[in-house]
Amino acid sequence: MHISPLDSIHRQRGARLTEFGGWELPLRYGSELAEHEAVRQRAGLFDLSHMAKFDLVGPEAGAGLDRALTAWHSTMTVGRAAYSLLLANDGGVIDDLIVYRLAEQHYLVIANAANHDVDAAELTARLSPYQVETTDLTFDQALIAVQGPVAAAILQAAGLADLSDLRYYAARPDRLGDTPVLICRTGYTGEDGFEIMVPAAQAEAVWASLEQAGQPLGLTLCGLACRDTLRLEAGMPLYGHELTRATTPWEAGLRRYVALDKDDFVGRPALVEEAEQTPRSHLVGLRGTGRRAPRAGYRVCSPDGRPIGEVTSGALSPTLGHPIALAYVTGPAPAPGDRLAVDVRGDLLTVEVTAPPFYRRPRPGSRPLSQSQS
Repeated sequence: MHISPLDSIHRQRGARLTEFGGWELPLRYGSELAEHEAVRQRAGLFDLSHMAKFDLVGPEAGAGLDRALTAWHSTMTVGRAAYSLLLANDGGVIDDLIVYRLAEQHYLVIANAANHDVDAAELTARLSPYQVETTDLTFDQALIAVQGPVAAAILQAAGLADLSDLRYYAARPDRLGDTPVLICRTGYTGEDGFEIMVPAAQAEAVWASLEQAGQPLGLTLCGLACRDTLRLEAGMPLYGHELTRATTPWEAGLRRYVALDKDDFVGRPALVEEAEQTPRSHLVGLRGTGRRAPRAGYRVCSPDGRPIGEVTSGALSPTLGHPIALAYVTGPAPAPGDRLAVDVRGDLLTVEVTAPPFYRRPRPGSRPLSQSQS
């Protein structure tokens, strides 16, 4: 099992540790509900060092990524990021990832920890015909996230320059004290926030600096448990749940991240064929009532109790106060407002179909709304 470069800090802070993606990481430090609420109201500090990180440099790096992944990457503006998918030949999702263009011939790929080995093998094989050098930075670089409404203020209090001109899904090199860092305005919580890549040897110093700067602003140390409920409220897929080798971008509702106007990329022929057919299943959002939440693996049924699908993620939403879930259902795609049922330990509980996200970051002066309330 891999150990984060921040492991000693987590133990000093009393984190409850768990295995995730082959790494030992904080599940929570105290109350996961309090950590969740801190991110929605103020800010949370996360260790994401487990994420797979691949550095690509060379004159054909962009062209190679165009062939390897679903989105356009050769046409990305320097300093911007893009969500993309790594597919198998049959269109199944091997992984979802984010690609950053750091310079004309320099890209950074951030992927899921559990898929590190298969991603490394696939990228190496697919990029081998191109003039590009790939370096695995996973164990040399840490990744620290500050997420929440006051995230920018915390980073500036820690000594970074004004961040107002750094757009969402953009990145820039910077320095935090004497440490070179990459500041990325990305995240997995549905809030404004930043992910900071830092040399592993300096990770503890950067974490301490952020923790100290954030204390007056209510920064809270956060673990994986609240990260999962935050991303679920934001309707973001999790690999191994909403995305698997057996699902395709069409079924997962990710068409906008697939550039079929590219002449060729791995999985394109299968997706073109599938685009002319009705998807086998559809990923939908479900909104329940009461306090009993659908959980991953629970059956989704028609109102008369006929099984039609399965929940992939579910929880009692801390922000919205009612159960929410993502699920795959077969047959015709249900419309928002349609009623279905979930088998919760033998009881069929009525749920309403709703289009994710369940939560949207509120504008100043407003309150958060669920999709079905907006």
